[in-house]
Amino acid sequence: MVRVVVADDHRLVRQAMASILQDTADIQVVEQAGTGEEALRAAREHAPDVILMDIQMPGMGGVEATRRILEGHPRIAVVMVTAHDAGPYPAHALRAGAMGYVHKGADRGELIEAIRATQLGRRYICADIAHRVALTGLGGAGRDPFDGLSQRELEVLRRVLDGQRGSRIAEELRLSPKTVSTYRVRLYERLGVRNEAELTRVAVDYGLVGPLRGS
Repeated sequence: MVRVVVADDHRLVRQAMASILQDTADIQVVEQAGTGEEALRAAREHAPDVILMDIQMPGMGGVEATRRILEGHPRIAVVMVTAHDAGPYPAHALRAGAMGYVHKGADRGELIEAIRATQLGRRYICADIAHRVALTGLGGAGRDPFDGLSQRELEVLRRVLDGQRGSRIAEELRLSPKTVSTYRVRLYERLGVRNEAELTRVAVDYGLVGPLRGS
């Protein structure tokens, strides 16, 4: 029996995945989590074989949660199940130790296959996502400018793009407001932008966020 934790900040998504899996004879959903912190607690309490992890969740994001979970429980296989199939997210998740990466548009069979494969220690990545990840290592023209960001920089970036204020970002990431400001300035410098409008435009161009109205 493969013991699974489902972590996603949308209750309906969590319940849908749990419902999909409950009729599979060799898979048991032992816990559902709505935040990265809850996923970390579930890993400690249940020691599951596999965690299905969303990337964007309140508080600790899925990538940071993955890194922390695997520090204490390296045998757990984390499978990212997310709407993000472009930008730096796949590469960052895999570098954090995720064994699988599945798009939320995948069908039931692919989700189950990812669970079974990663539980056996085999990496599972959707074909189109694997292709994009491979391209990030080729360099040259068109290289994703977000790929070189650290996990912490990416966490700050995600919250800035969500319109969060510096104080909220500081609280969620357990940083000082001054440190958050430093990260913001560093992001502008590394991405060659001058303000949030330009930052958002670059993020749209590289698929981190959806198209702007009027684009």
